[in-house]
Amino acid sequence: MKLKGAQVLLECIKEQGIDTIFGYPGGAVLPIYDALYSTEGLTHILTAHEQGATHAADGYARSTGKIGVVITTSGPGATNAVTGIATAYRDSVPLVVFTGQVPQSLLGKDSFQEVDITEITVPITKENYIVKDPNKLTDTIRRAFKVASSGRPGPVVVDLPKDIQVAEIEYECVVNNQGALDTEKEQIDENAINKALDMIKNSQKPVIYAGGGVIISGANVELREFSENIDAPVSCSLMGMGAFPGDHENYMGMLGMHGSHCSNYAVTKCDLLIAVGARFSDRVISKVEAFAPNAKIIHIDIDPKEFGKNVDINLALKGDTKEVLTLLNEKLEKQRHEEWLSQISKWKEIKPVNGPVGSLSPKFIIEKLYELTKGDCIITTEVGQNQIWAAQYFKYLKPRTFVSSGGLGTMGFGLGAAIGAAIGNPDKKVINVAGDGSFKMNSTELATVAKYQVPMIQLVLNNQALGMVHQWQDLFYQGRFCNTKLGPDVDFVKLAAAYDIEAFKITEDSQVEDVLKKALSMNKPVLIECAINRDEKVFPIVPPGAAISESIG
Repeated sequence: MKLKGAQVLLECIKEQGIDTIFGYPGGAVLPIYDALYSTEGLTHILTAHEQGATHAADGYARSTGKIGVVITTSGPGATNAVTGIATAYRDSVPLVVFTGQVPQSLLGKDSFQEVDITEITVPITKENYIVKDPNKLTDTIRRAFKVASSGRPGPVVVDLPKDIQVAEIEYECVVNNQGALDTEKEQIDENAINKALDMIKNSQKPVIYAGGGVIISGANVELREFSENIDAPVSCSLMGMGAFPGDHENYMGMLGMHGSHCSNYAVTKCDLLIAVGARFSDRVISKVEAFAPNAKIIHIDIDPKEFGKNVDINLALKGDTKEVLTLLNEKLEKQRHEEWLSQISKWKEIKPVNGPVGSLSPKFIIEKLYELTKGDCIITTEVGQNQIWAAQYFKYLKPRTFVSSGGLGTMGFGLGAAIGAAIGNPDKKVINVAGDGSFKMNSTELATVAKYQVPMIQLVLNNQALGMVHQWQDLFYQGRFCNTKLGPDVDFVKLAAAYDIEAFKITEDSQVEDVLKKALSMNKPVLIECAINRDEKVFPIVPPGAAISESIG
């Protein structure tokens, strides 16, 4: 049947099983929004800003495992989405972003709201396209969804000139068009599996380092079985939080710059490090030559570009994490490392993650939140001290319950992500943990929260500072505080009131439990401001240029 390009776009989106779109209309996408007006089966969430739309789609994707979809107009609409696209790219999140574009007759003429968004996003997308032939529209859209979700996931941009949106196109619905690209499935190397088994068998001090790839592949059950089979402790990257149960006796905490002392000591002393779906970021390894100096390293990952990129490895095991761990578990003989695990337990007891500086500490607040929710919620975060406190003090028991910007470290990410996570998981309570600096960057998304009555909690840890940068200036720049003290400049309770959102302010420990209980019981938006100490620091921390075993605090 013949449909206009804009209608074809929406029908192709529905083919993928997508029912939610995040976006912001404009002149170059008017045909799409006109088609959306009479299209059933799609819910459009109008955000306050295109960056908020991409972060919301990102949070939706991370928390549900589905593909996030965004529509923006041309020019500034498209460029406003760039930070969200880059955030998704660095953390391997599947997004498809449809950008409007001026008609092809106006391309290259500096036309109103014209930018070459495909060139701009080349380094931060898996693939991107500008559709210039109406007959290629359906194939391009279908490919975009497959590319975004296949292999190592990531964002794809499809730029749609306005004349393509109004062109008459022959469309035939393709049911169940989901799935990987039509390529021959690569077999996991049997020799590599056997070598890994030998290395595991000969190890006396193994450590498992789990990353976000475990969550993406749905391999959390296999990871737990693997840890118990080889009797090895587990540490997670920031993106791997929830890949392994935070209350399991083998769990050591986060690894790296703000990792637990136990995790960092264990990796430094181990004789075998098994990295599973992790990319050895600089925040994890710090001083390269001192990272796991006594260990052989097995790296399991779906993306071969990660092998040997940041650290030398002894064995690369390419494949989907779930499939690789399944094979290893089938062939493994049960291992026992009582002496090693006893040492791990001692390190946990001797040097636990830091305690509070004074009253109303982040540790007390976050741990109380865990106690009241029993971990049955989704935590999103901004970036900075708030992010690390949320990672350190809350136990993540299941995958897709911790949503945070890792690789790009995007301040302003959390509120949009919380909106997407709440819309994608209506049965879960969603809490965004923020610092005052990050929260102010995209606090306009409270308008979206209010408009849709998103039943989330916005928790603002207000220390009237850019906390993490302030901490670095104190520790490593001799206390020369330059432009990191912020307040008091915003009354967050009044800000919430401007959006007709209920708000509470906590100033002492005795208020924490009652306020959190009340907020958790409400099926509506709530903002909670906590007045914390500006001198509260994130510890442990690895100083610049130091080995991870030399963390302080």
